[in-house]
Amino acid sequence: MSTVAEKFAGYGVVPVVVLDDAKDAAPLAKALVEGGLPCAEVTFRTAAAEESIKIMASEYPEMLVGAGTVLTIEQVDRAVAAGAKFIVSPGFDPEIVDYCLSKDIPVFPGCITPSEVAQAVKRGLKVVKFFPAEQFGGVATIKAMAAPYVGLKFMPTGGINAKNLEGYLSCDKIVACGGSWMVKGDLVKAGKFDEIKALTAEAVKLAAEIRK
Repeated sequence: MSTVAEKFAGYGVVPVVVLDDAKDAAPLAKALVEGGLPCAEVTFRTAAAEESIKIMASEYPEMLVGAGTVLTIEQVDRAVAAGAKFIVSPGFDPEIVDYCLSKDIPVFPGCITPSEVAQAVKRGLKVVKFFPAEQFGGVATIKAMAAPYVGLKFMPTGGINAKNLEGYLSCDKIVACGGSWMVKGDLVKAGKFDEIKALTAEAVKLAAEIRK
């Protein structure tokens, strides 16, 4: 868990990727790696997710590839078999969290209430997802929730972009931010991987400037 979270902290930004066609997985991975962000949370919302993870993990072994929007234990197994190195779920599902912990699979469940945070802390988790971040009060809510739970940190996702990234990454309770602004679906579908690479490089630079 700690090594994955440490890598997240080093990146500052984790690209949240939705792929409708697995043929886009390799060129997207190439764009992210060359843009300086060898990391991706591939959401399990599409039929192409499993194959996309497999392609990214095998063709770009230096990448930290994980699965997002994981809703069932069966999806955990499929994602890990495909090469996912971490699991992210939108909410706190005790069954998924306990299963991942029993298998030593790094897991980052969504926690937006003190009750959910308490369940995560009880299980020894050090980093949880906060989703959807902007809709649930953003940095202010994270700071308020983090206060009683001293050792816990958050990875907010949802509504985060280049314009509000500084507000999040300036908070010491935030490990990294999940975002899709550098990997927008329309850019992927249009094959604009050079543009994705440029946006990724900008995100890396911005995160480094905020945290210097």
